[in-house]
Amino acid sequence: MATAINPASWLSARRVRIHGLLLAGCLWTVYAVDMSTPGLRDRNGLIKGTDFLHFYTLGSLALQSRGDLLYDMQSQSGVAQRLLPDAAGSFYVPLYGPQISLLFAPFAELPYGWALAAWLGLNVLIYALCCYAVWRRCPSLQSQPRTVLTLAIAFPGFFFLLAWGQSSGLALACFTLAYLALCSGHPFLAGLAVGSLIFKPQLGLAAAVVFVLARAWKVVAAAVASALSQLAVGWLHYGTQIMQDYLRALMHLRDVLPLLEPRPYQMHSLRSFWLLLLPWPGVAFGLYVATALLVLAIVVRCWQSKAPAEIRFSALLFATVLVAPHLTVYDLAILAPAFLLLGGWALGHAGWSFAPSVQVLLYLCYPLFLLGPVARVTHLQLSVVAMAALMWICCRPTAHAIG
Repeated sequence: MATAINPASWLSARRVRIHGLLLAGCLWTVYAVDMSTPGLRDRNGLIKGTDFLHFYTLGSLALQSRGDLLYDMQSQSGVAQRLLPDAAGSFYVPLYGPQISLLFAPFAELPYGWALAAWLGLNVLIYALCCYAVWRRCPSLQSQPRTVLTLAIAFPGFFFLLAWGQSSGLALACFTLAYLALCSGHPFLAGLAVGSLIFKPQLGLAAAVVFVLARAWKVVAAAVASALSQLAVGWLHYGTQIMQDYLRALMHLRDVLPLLEPRPYQMHSLRSFWLLLLPWPGVAFGLYVATALLVLAIVVRCWQSKAPAEIRFSALLFATVLVAPHLTVYDLAILAPAFLLLGGWALGHAGWSFAPSVQVLLYLCYPLFLLGPVARVTHLQLSVVAMAALMWICCRPTAHAIG
């Protein structure tokens, strides 16, 4: 989050803080106005909380022990409409593991409005705790708490997380706990946190490749155990049939991609980059695979180097976003630790030749994350370019050599 708190540069602490305040004011004013309508529909005509309606419906199915409907999109739409008459015409692609419905069952006990408030409040708490925990490990940022707080509130990933009512705050918690565990010398605990990403498996792809090729077997073993344990909760509650339904839904993912990804400009990954840039889907997919493999090879090499933990983990987080086969704007919340760690590192190592570039790129990511719709016209997703540049800088030998 601390993009460049360097008095010697044009991105002074005061200037960055003012820009952060302006951005935060704009974002949260828009959010407040959008949510200020009476009833459950916002000013855009969407159900307030957007994706939370899907989680609320899954939780209601868990309370009713209707596991047979967890992967039936049409039936779930009818259930959602019975729960909230205003939800008529709302459809969600059911791809979450069955254990997610159990997680949201307590929320479904509440009226929708109260449940949404509780869920958003929980996400705010998770985000605040994660940012605070990482900030405490950034010595160079300790003297700038107001600037860090301002930029944390203005971070687009946090805004999208709440605006969409999504579950990416849980993924942020997983990555934060993994980093803290690794720094404390507890690889098994780190693995448990990484394996917990099974509810959003696309966000665990880069970590899986990195830890397997780095032969971090304690992390890998714990991750596998954690993932299987989470899935076992759903299996024990619903039975074997639900797991078969879940696997079938994943196997037919390609058939529902147009419904799952109606707006590629909101995805911010290498896959969306090539899809937007090129008019040939086959060529775009081939280039996505090639560049994703290149990114994974680079970050694996970085992870096996002697680079400081904050550099390696930042590279891993950027690689996670870049190579994810499905990633939407709300998933950008997982980058909060990378912005803190890499921003603090660049500030504390002003003699590093790439420090100014890191500061500028982190600063530019804020507006670039918000300008996704512009890519509908330009067909160029500059946010992906900026993240790729940041990851490449993290993996440079010059970053490894600075202790």
